[in-house]
Amino acid sequence: MRINGNDIRPGNVIEHKGELWAAVKIQAVKPGKGGAFAQVELKNLLTGSKLNERFRATESVEKVRLEQKDYQYLYEDGDMLVFMDAVTYDQISLPKDFVGERAAFLQDGMTVVVEMHEETKPINIKFPDQVDLEVTETEAVIKGQTASSSYKPAIMDNGIRVMVPPFIKVGEKVVVDTNELTYLRRADK
Repeated sequence: MRINGNDIRPGNVIEHKGELWAAVKIQAVKPGKGGAFAQVELKNLLTGSKLNERFRATESVEKVRLEQKDYQYLYEDGDMLVFMDAVTYDQISLPKDFVGERAAFLQDGMTVVVEMHEETKPINIKFPDQVDLEVTETEAVIKGQTASSSYKPAIMDNGIRVMVPPFIKVGEKVVVDTNELTYLRRADK
């Protein structure tokens, strides 16, 4: 399926220069002169190398269709993460390096989507867009500080650092966006 260069989203897998690449980060750029383009950070799915590429809105790229299966996260085994197919109960082990820094978001029993190319090789893993995390460490509120535009750093129970509003305290549960690593709101009780 061909898509325009400005329609590439994080997590999309595209065929570029004869190889499979996953879009990691995307930045829309609108220069004063010339047409707009998307600055895309790509990660090679086979070698792990990275590449920064510009895609204009008029360019099209081949979006690769991958087979998607739901897997449930079971446990960590050394440098491997073990998942179970939600339908067949088959287990697969994926290296922590394959999952990347977002492995910190894995919680017992969490359902993730593993994308496979030609039904055999895991190519990509998709997490839920949002997870509930508990704040374990943050700075105290400074008197007179407003909640309008100031944020403070907080460490979540999984070790990830997220900027939160000043009214968030240690022990509170918050909803964090797993794609952007940003605070969204307080978690429902």
